[in-house]
Amino acid sequence: MKIVSRNEELLRDALSRIPQSSSSTSPSSYNKLIRFEDISAAAFKIQCGVQKTPCMYSRLSKQYGMDIYLKKEFLQYTGSVKERGVLYLLMSLPQDQQRKGVIVASDSNFSMAVAYHASELRIPAFVIMSTSTSPSRVKMCREYGAMVISYGTTAKDSQTHARRLAQENGYLYLEEEDSAVYLSGLGTVGLEVYEQVPKLDAVIFPAGGHCGLLAGSAAALKHLNPHISVIGVESESFPVLQQSLKAGHPIEDQACSNHHFYGDVSGLCFGSNSLQLTGKLVDKVVAVREEDILISMLRLLEYERATVDAEGAIGLAALVAGKLPELKGKRVAVVICSGNLDLHLLQQCIARALTLDNRVCRFSLVLSDCPGDISKLLEILAREEARVLDIKQERTFVTSELFTVEV
Repeated sequence: MKIVSRNEELLRDALSRIPQSSSSTSPSSYNKLIRFEDISAAAFKIQCGVQKTPCMYSRLSKQYGMDIYLKKEFLQYTGSVKERGVLYLLMSLPQDQQRKGVIVASDSNFSMAVAYHASELRIPAFVIMSTSTSPSRVKMCREYGAMVISYGTTAKDSQTHARRLAQENGYLYLEEEDSAVYLSGLGTVGLEVYEQVPKLDAVIFPAGGHCGLLAGSAAALKHLNPHISVIGVESESFPVLQQSLKAGHPIEDQACSNHHFYGDVSGLCFGSNSLQLTGKLVDKVVAVREEDILISMLRLLEYERATVDAEGAIGLAALVAGKLPELKGKRVAVVICSGNLDLHLLQQCIARALTLDNRVCRFSLVLSDCPGDISKLLEILAREEARVLDIKQERTFVTSELFTVEV
C-alpha cells in the first residue's frame, strides 16, 4: 500500500530542484527521491544487521524540567549511528561490485562502519589511513576485518591514493555523502524513536556538516507526525549547517578543525540533498559552545554511565546550555549518536569539564614556614568536605616576606 502525505510532497518538492549529479559512492540511480517507503524498506532490510538501540527515560529529566529520553545509538557495534546508512548502502550494491570490493580513505566513524559491515557481508574492504592516524584507530579498523593501509601524511594524500587504487583494481570508492540510500538508512533512527516514545513533542539530533542523520530522520518523523519538532544542534565554533542554510548551498570554504575532539561536528557540508531536506523539514538549528559539549559529556557519564564523544553529546548540550527554553515541560528525545573517543582525549575532556562545572578548583596562599601550618590548612579543607587532589609547596621563588611558603 502506498502512503502519500503532505510531508512526502514536501520531500519531492525539496529534491525536485536538486541537479542529480553522479556519485562516487554509488550509481546515479541511488540518488533517487527519498520517500517514507525508502526509509521503511531500509528499516526492514537492516534489522538483522544493526542494533535496535534503547530509547530510555533519563535521570537528567528533573534537572532540566522536561521528560528526556535518550536514544543510545553509541551502543551500536562500532559505537556510531553511521552503521545504519553504511549497512543499507553496502547491501544495495550490485553483486558484481560486492565481489570486487570497496575502499574508503579516512579514520572516521563512517570508515569504521564500512570496515565492520563489509566484513560481515563478505565484501572485500580496504581502508586508507594517513600516517598521523592514532594507532588505536588503525588497530580497531583491522579488528573489524578491513585491510588497512597507511599512506600519506594528510587526509588528502590518503584520498588520492584510495581513488587511484579504486580505478586500478575495480574497487568502489566510498565516501560519506547524501545519496537516498544512505539517508534512508540513517532515517531509520527516526522510525525507532517514534515507535519507542509515544506522544513525542520534539527530537534533537546532532547536526554540523554531516547532517544526513538529521535530514533522513526528519523525513521519517515529519511523515509520521508533522507536529513533532525536529531540532539540529551544531558547534558554535563551526556553524557549517546554519551558514549553508543561509547561503542556500553547501559551504565549501568553511574553516574547520582537524582536532579529533570535534569529529564530524566540524565537517564540511557534504551535500545538497541533506541541506534541502533540512531546510524544508527541520524546525530549528541551534549552536552550542565547546564548554557546553564538555559539560554534556560529563552529565552523560555521571548520570547515564555513558561514555560519548562530542558528536554524541552535542544534542544534550543544547539543553544543558538552555538553548531550547520552549521545551520545558515537554517530552523530548535526544539522539546520542556516537561514543568513539580516544582514552587520552576522554581523560582531558572530563578533567576540563569538572573545572567548568565548578567541581574542581585551584588556589594558592602564603603561609609561614612553621611546623603544623600545612596540617592546619588541611584540617580546614577537611571541615569543608573538600578533597585534596594535589598539593605543592614553593619556597625558593616566593617573593613575599622571608621564611614563608607558597602552597
